[in-house]
Amino acid sequence: MPKLAYLGPEGTFTEEALRILAPGAERLPSTNVPAALEAVRRGQADGAVVPLENSLEGAITTTLDELARGESLLINAELLLPVEFSLLARPGTEIAHIKRVFTHPAAITQCRNFIARELPDAVVVAASSTAAAAQEVALPGSPYDAAIAARIAGEHYGLVELAGGIGDRSDTVTRFVQVSRPGPLPEPTGADRTSLVAFLADDHPGALLEMLTEFSVRGVNLSRIESRPTGDGIGRYFFHFDFEGHVADARVGEAVSGLHRICSRVRFLGSYPRADALSPQIKRGTGDDDFAEAASWLDRIRTGQV
Repeated sequence: MPKLAYLGPEGTFTEEALRILAPGAERLPSTNVPAALEAVRRGQADGAVVPLENSLEGAITTTLDELARGESLLINAELLLPVEFSLLARPGTEIAHIKRVFTHPAAITQCRNFIARELPDAVVVAASSTAAAAQEVALPGSPYDAAIAARIAGEHYGLVELAGGIGDRSDTVTRFVQVSRPGPLPEPTGADRTSLVAFLADDHPGALLEMLTEFSVRGVNLSRIESRPTGDGIGRYFFHFDFEGHVADARVGEAVSGLHRICSRVRFLGSYPRADALSPQIKRGTGDDDFAEAASWLDRIRTGQV
């Protein structure tokens, strides 16, 4: 049975994602995303499940930065989890009596309208996770009257749900990824995603365009691009890319090789099945057969057969 670290404590959305991705795994709660990934690097866990992006808030920058630094880890699976927040409190609490609310900053942002409408006089305090907020509220003598968290957190810590589905949008989803130490990649499925990090060799006009061209000319569709500071000074960035296809696909492999030629460093983060199972549209001339035929034609030219 594999042991998987995750953003804890018990009752987080990340635990819910882990239960779906690996229902039989032993769960190791961690205090934050860096700790979960470090547990994998140190061999304390076989893998980890961490949030990568939210449909409303965008990228989880802590996860992006941690995957770009330290020992390499590979993404081998992803999950799109609908996010539904609940207002949780100790039994007997009424909404009208709530003065202090504890929750994660992302939940504060995503439940802004509910808080303004139903808790206009309450002080909202940021927690390290929604589950940690629920855990604190459940303690006798807690200074907080309620937590905003997943319903599963209330079940874990004996809180009651005063209101459910309190997010500003009902269609919010968070993308979670399962990572492990480097090893064999998942086999191509025809509906895959590849992720990597690319570092500029130097800052010059058109540097980003050069990277994007490696994808464009081979018909590789980008699904996400994020710039993150390297920490080496103002204006110095590296880039996270998600794109359609598997590195075993000719067009994807050549794009990755092209980035390797022009960038100072490329960190491959994995090729894995897409959670939405959508297959890419292959442009004319960019399928594996097209690359194989072109290579054969070039070989004939080089050997004097054409």
